[in-house]
Amino acid sequence: MQVLVLNSGSSSLKFQLFSMPEATILCSGLIERIGLDDAIFTFKTDKDTIKFIASIPNHKVGLELLSKQLLDSETGIIKSTDTIDIVGHRVVHGGKHFTNTTEITDAVKQKIKTLSSLAPLHNPANLEGIEVAEAIFSNAKQVAVFDTAFHQSIPEHAFKYAIPNEFLDEHNIRLYGFHGTSHKYVSEKAIAYLGKKQSKIITIHLGNGCSMTAIKDGKSMDHSLGFSPVNGLIMGTRSGDIDQSIIFHLAEKFDYSLNEINTLLQKKSGMLGLTGFSDLRDIQAEAEKGNKACQLALQMNAYRIKKYIGSYAAILNGLDAIVFTAGIGENSPLMRELVCTDLDILNINLDIEKNNSDSKDIRTINTETSKVKIMVIPTNEELEIAKQAVRLFKN
Repeated sequence: MQVLVLNSGSSSLKFQLFSMPEATILCSGLIERIGLDDAIFTFKTDKDTIKFIASIPNHKVGLELLSKQLLDSETGIIKSTDTIDIVGHRVVHGGKHFTNTTEITDAVKQKIKTLSSLAPLHNPANLEGIEVAEAIFSNAKQVAVFDTAFHQSIPEHAFKYAIPNEFLDEHNIRLYGFHGTSHKYVSEKAIAYLGKKQSKIITIHLGNGCSMTAIKDGKSMDHSLGFSPVNGLIMGTRSGDIDQSIIFHLAEKFDYSLNEINTLLQKKSGMLGLTGFSDLRDIQAEAEKGNKACQLALQMNAYRIKKYIGSYAAILNGLDAIVFTAGIGENSPLMRELVCTDLDILNINLDIEKNNSDSKDIRTINTETSKVKIMVIPTNEELEIAKQAVRLFKN
């Protein structure tokens, strides 16, 4: 069985083609910096690596490039789109409707569209990926795996907001949580590595979108993103936590419309608003050159992560490990060092030499005396999605 997995982020598209159930990777790749003129397309097989820079204005264009490459007569991997049995899609917001992996129907697509207002950087791209995949891989079953599903275990006292009860009871306004597929995957890897099912772990997913989860005995207990994926940590273009009164101040004092405020907080804030760059690699390069705005932004980013580590260690009443994952978490020793410096009070002690290793394997980067493990675990949301998609049809 061949399963193609499409993982659309706010400015990226990761993909992998698996032979299941053995989980053999037939090809993989990444489209980065979608929306920019210098987007990067990377396609890998066991024989070739193809990489080029192009203007990729949206996810639709990216998916069309991917399908063309998959079918390429010289460097492609499939002879016909009919060889794909399942296309698994990451969908960010499932709201109250979706708590499990789901086969995609017109009704499912309509609900994903309805939820786009809660995840405007993601659900539209996810839906676009589904519709393009339906046209290209018309014989394949289309399956959605929802970011919000893993966080269904968060208790009511953590997911409920302190606003009148009817907003939860009648309108389902609550914390949902996101990046669930990634947090689930790396937490399971961490538990296996630690060799203890009863564990207290904080997973830190750092990419263009960022989030943290407090996990006890394998279950999500709290999460930094909430009703929509805009609060919590500082992200590539999203503000993270702000005082709600700022929204009213912008509307009343500066005549911002609600749409303008939403665009400001979702697409013009975060690291982009602080530095003019949304990609952390650019920000780190500028910081090394002495750019004060970039240096401050990195400090602010790490400070916010530290605040969540402290609060989650408190609600877990202890801590066995913290786990860094995703593009920044896995590949930025600087961000890991900024986060882990001066956390002695929590018995978190970073080994600088281990942290600077370029290993891509699961590893610990803490000192021998650190009571809390500091782990770097490469996420593989695509494999998790493939497994869940195949499991759906086995059941």
